[in-house]
Amino acid sequence: MVKSISSVGRNGVHDYLLIRASGILLTLYTLYMVCSIAFGGDINYLSWTAFFSGTFTKVFTMIALVAILVHAWIGLWQVITDYIKPAKLRALVQFAVIVALSAYFFSGLFILWGV
Repeated sequence: MVKSISSVGRNGVHDYLLIRASGILLTLYTLYMVCSIAFGGDINYLSWTAFFSGTFTKVFTMIALVAILVHAWIGLWQVITDYIKPAKLRALVQFAVIVALSAYFFSGLFILWGV
């Protein structure tokens, strides 16, 4: 039986929708960045700093970062569960992936918002 996408448990439909939604967000962010670079004039430190000091760009970048982390987690979880059969090794690798993805999130947070 298919559960609602808002359910807490993992299921294939939930993963499918998250992958598609994160892919769409990443496509939109890529288009935003390409258009900003293509039509923004000269690229130097001052223009790049001004571009990323805008609230819209910061929020959109954080949304894109969360989207890529969700995308990465689901993809890596599928690969790990398919190819690593010993339960303890699989748990260790999944923990390492969670630590790395958390480090990426907090690095992005600190870099963007200067927290």
